[in-house]
Amino acid sequence: MDPLTLGGIVALATILVLFSGVSVALGLLIVSTGFLMVFDGMRSLELLPEILFGKLDNFALLSIPMFIIMGSSIASTRAGADLYEALERWLTRVPGGLVISNLGACALFAAMSGSSPATCAAIGKMGIPEMRKRGYPDGVAAGSIAAGGTLGILIPPSVTMIVYGIATETSIGRLFLAGVIPGLMLVALFMAWSLYATWRSGDQELLNATSYSWKEKFEILPRVLPFLFIIVGVLYAMYGGVATPSETAAVGALLCLIIAMVIYKLWNPRDLWIVLRDSTKESVMILFIIAAAGVFSYMLSSLYITQSIANWIGTLDVNPWVLMGAVNVFLLIAGFFLPPVAVILMAAPILLPIITTAGFDPIWFAVVLTINMEIGLISPPVGLNLYVINGIAPDISLKTILTGSMPFVGCMVLAIVLLCLFPGLATWLPDAVMGAAL
Repeated sequence: MDPLTLGGIVALATILVLFSGVSVALGLLIVSTGFLMVFDGMRSLELLPEILFGKLDNFALLSIPMFIIMGSSIASTRAGADLYEALERWLTRVPGGLVISNLGACALFAAMSGSSPATCAAIGKMGIPEMRKRGYPDGVAAGSIAAGGTLGILIPPSVTMIVYGIATETSIGRLFLAGVIPGLMLVALFMAWSLYATWRSGDQELLNATSYSWKEKFEILPRVLPFLFIIVGVLYAMYGGVATPSETAAVGALLCLIIAMVIYKLWNPRDLWIVLRDSTKESVMILFIIAAAGVFSYMLSSLYITQSIANWIGTLDVNPWVLMGAVNVFLLIAGFFLPPVAVILMAAPILLPIITTAGFDPIWFAVVLTINMEIGLISPPVGLNLYVINGIAPDISLKTILTGSMPFVGCMVLAIVLLCLFPGLATWLPDAVMGAAL
C-alpha cells in the first residue's frame, strides 16, 4: 500500500480510537500495535517493550515530575490568593486595575505552577467573585481568567515545552527562553482587550478603586516574594550553567515544598501526601503518553509514513507560509479535542521534518504550536479551562464563559500572526542568552 494512503488510514484509525473514550496512551498503543501486526508481522512486536521503556530512559524526563511537584505544592496552598491580593493592592489605583491584577496574577502563578487548570482554579476562586462584586461584566471576569490560565503552558518553566524538547530533541533551555517574550506579549494583549471591554461597558463604578495604605501594600509581600525568588533562582541556575534543567527542577520542587510548609503551615502529613499523590498521578500519565508516543513514532517510521510525508511536502511547489497556515489549522483542530501533551507527542514526529524542510526554525515553531494549544484550552468541545471556570462560578453559564473567552482567542491568533511577521520575538532571547543555534 502507498505510504501516504496508509498514513491517512492510520490518522483515521487514531481519531476513531481516541474518540472511543480510551486514554490517550492506551489508544496510541492499540493503533501502533495493530498496524505493526498487520503490515510488519508478529515479529515486529518483539521490539515494542524495548522501545516503550527505552523512550523513558532519558535523564531530562526527571524534570517533568519535579516541575509538577513544584506546581502542586504551590497550588495546594494560598499562594495564588496571596499573589492575587498583592497585585490587587499594588495595581488597584490604576483604572480597571482589578482585571490587570488578575491577569498579572495568572501570569506569575503560571510561571510558578506550569499548569493551566491550576492557574485558573487558584486565581479564579478569588478573582472572579471580586470582579463580579465590583460590577465587571461576567464575560470579562470569566474570560480573562480562562485565558490567563492558558499562560501556564507557555511561560517557563513549562511542562509542555519540556515534552516538545524531548520529542524533538531540542534544547529545553532555548525553549524556555523562547516562551518569555511571546508570553509577556500575550499578557499585554489580554490586558489591552480586558481594559477595552471594561471601559466599553460604560459603568464608571468599575474605575473606582479601593485605596490601600503603604503598610497594607508592603505587609503582603513577604508571603509572595519567596516564590518569585524561586522562579528567578531556577532560571538563573539553568542559564547560568549552574545545573541542568532536571537538577534545577529538583531543587525548585524541594524549595517550594519547604516554603509551603514554613509559610503556609503545610505540616499535615495528609496534605503532603495529597500533593505527592496528585503529582505522581499526573507525572505517570504524562510519562505513559511519552512512552506510548515513542511506539507510535516507531510505527510511523517503520511503515515509512513519516518519511513519505516529508518527501511529499518537499516536492510541493507551494509557498512555505501557505504550508504553515495549513499546519496551524491542523494544530487548532487537534487542540480542540486532545490535551497539549498528546498533540505534541503525536504530531511532532510528522511536523518537525515538514517545518524544517520548509525552512522554519523548530524553536520558533514550538512557540507557535504552544499558542495553538492554548487556544484549544479555551475552545469547545473539550476546552478544559472553560469547565474549570464553570466549576468555580457555576452561576455563570458556559455560553457566557465561552463568549467572554472568544476575544482572547482573537488575541492569541494575533500573537501567532505577529510571530510569523517577527520571528525574532521567539528566537532573539535564546540566541542572545545562549548564542546562535548551529
